[in-house]
Amino acid sequence: MKSRSTLSLLVSAALAFGACSGSRNDGNSASTPNPGATGVGQGGAQDFGLFRQILEDGEIPSPDTLDDMGFFAEHKLDYPAPDCEGDLCMHGLIGAMGNMINGADCTILQVGMNSPIIVDPENRPPMHLVLALDVSGSMGGDAIAYLRQGLDAMIDELRDDDLVSLVTYSDEVTTLLETVPATEREALRSTFAELRASGSTNLYGGLSTALRIADEHQATGMQNRVVFLSDGLATSGLTSASKIRSLAEAYARLGIAITTIGVGDSFDVEVMRGLGEVGSGNFYFLSDPADVIEVFTDEVKTFLAPIALDVRIDVGIAQAYRLRQGYGTKGWHRSEGGATISIPALYLAGRTSADEPIEEGRRGGGGAIIFELVADQLEAGPLDVGSVEINYTDPSTGEARSQFVDIAAPHLPGQAPEEGYFSNATSEKSFVMLNIFAGFEMAARLARDSDPRSAQAILIALRDSVQDWLNANEDLDIADDLYYVDLFIANLQPVIDANPEYPTPPPGNPWPAD
Repeated sequence: MKSRSTLSLLVSAALAFGACSGSRNDGNSASTPNPGATGVGQGGAQDFGLFRQILEDGEIPSPDTLDDMGFFAEHKLDYPAPDCEGDLCMHGLIGAMGNMINGADCTILQVGMNSPIIVDPENRPPMHLVLALDVSGSMGGDAIAYLRQGLDAMIDELRDDDLVSLVTYSDEVTTLLETVPATEREALRSTFAELRASGSTNLYGGLSTALRIADEHQATGMQNRVVFLSDGLATSGLTSASKIRSLAEAYARLGIAITTIGVGDSFDVEVMRGLGEVGSGNFYFLSDPADVIEVFTDEVKTFLAPIALDVRIDVGIAQAYRLRQGYGTKGWHRSEGGATISIPALYLAGRTSADEPIEEGRRGGGGAIIFELVADQLEAGPLDVGSVEINYTDPSTGEARSQFVDIAAPHLPGQAPEEGYFSNATSEKSFVMLNIFAGFEMAARLARDSDPRSAQAILIALRDSVQDWLNANEDLDIADDLYYVDLFIANLQPVIDANPEYPTPPPGNPWPAD
């Protein structure tokens, strides 16, 4: 495996433009997970904090609070060694076994990506940080006070070669700072301390101004980052969610990452989530405005420069299988013979190993793209499962790059051994991860449809299977997931007690062959 002790190549790149216990195929090095490799993520993943916070508050989450891409990004998946050409390596994995809720057959095709580049948080490239902050009237009181504290704390995390720009928006959009060196710390503190809240919310104006500033000041060897914070709805200026999203996507293709922060419980989830999906940064949900302090300091310490631009992934599905659903990416659609995924930019993820302790949240795992397949030919057919091809632009050279991977199974379609088959431990963990997400989604929908007993029955069946898996496989991410499965089960009980007339149904099938 090749490695690099510095980030010099990536810096220039930034600016040149599983489910159940089962057998594992560990017989060759190509399928052995490599915990030393750096994960690659799509960016834009929603922080799963909203879903967790609702459960922690003793309530039942709505299906709208679920985001597969954000959930997957909270799981570090150790893919095989990145020994391909270039800085981005793609891997095709499979898993086949009965699901963890009712045992029905499930086959997954997984697309994973990693990089030989070693990220050193202490040696990140300099950054131009453009802050676009909502200072409308709804940000008054504690929210604006915590925002000032977060910005003040952020100053101490800046490097001397960083630059800061500040755009505030309410009725009007104001540029208070433009490319101010981080060495002018007292000037930064003074400007941040004077922030006050009043007026309405011109989301589009604030974002467009910040993006324009980031674009105008692109310089060799420097990351460009826009941090966009709001606690409300767009009430002035251009309010179209689609227009705001299109704006973010256009700049993401130029390598400018946009991190969105929604504060409180009244921000425009549709707009902020849409920005997160195409903006290639992060999407944070902050139920407590005090959390903004941690987010600002974390963002400054996070490495976020593009490793690939204008990414297209073509997934071919063998004729013996049928594509039922895709998870873990917003940019996929069905195509002839499979699926096509379009992603504006790919970024290096923060966590380098699944064994790293979970301290301040689980963001930065890198995530996974998973396609659920249904075996159409149960008694005969080839061993081929499919293929994956990736095409992208190398941001360091502007050159077009590609990689092709064939994927096959050692068994016929629908004929996996009873104990299951997995390419390696990573595809097994991904199978578990997908089952947990499916359980959360089913339970949330059933609870919304006034069927709490069915929702709880599904979670109980899932919980027992996940616990059995953890008894044989220690994993911090899955153990944390199980904690929230238990919370969900507990939160449903008062609702069930209030409706004793409904019988307890058997667990449903999360993957019916429809």
